[in-house]
Amino acid sequence: MMKQVLSKSLIAVGIGASASAAALWLSSKPNRIKAESVLRDLKHKIKPNEFIKSELLPVKKGGNPDPHDVEDNNMVSEGAMYSVNFYNEKVQ
Repeated sequence: MMKQVLSKSLIAVGIGASASAAALWLSSKPNRIKAESVLRDLKHKIKPNEFIKSELLPVKKGGNPDPHDVEDNNMVSEGAMYSVNFYNEKVQ
């Protein structure tokens, strides 16, 4: 019984000392940057697909519009005309 209490208290002291040492180490900006870099690299090793999904957007028609897509062309022309009309109203 006494050994369990002693071991639990030693574990608690060890965890507390580790936490305070980590807080002290992370108090300087270069160490925080290093820690962030290590955690980011570790995250990419564990889940590499999340990084790729966030970097590459699902753009299928970007910069290459289909001339036969009437709805898309109308939307683009309306957007273009909105800015032209806005400019004309401000100037006149």
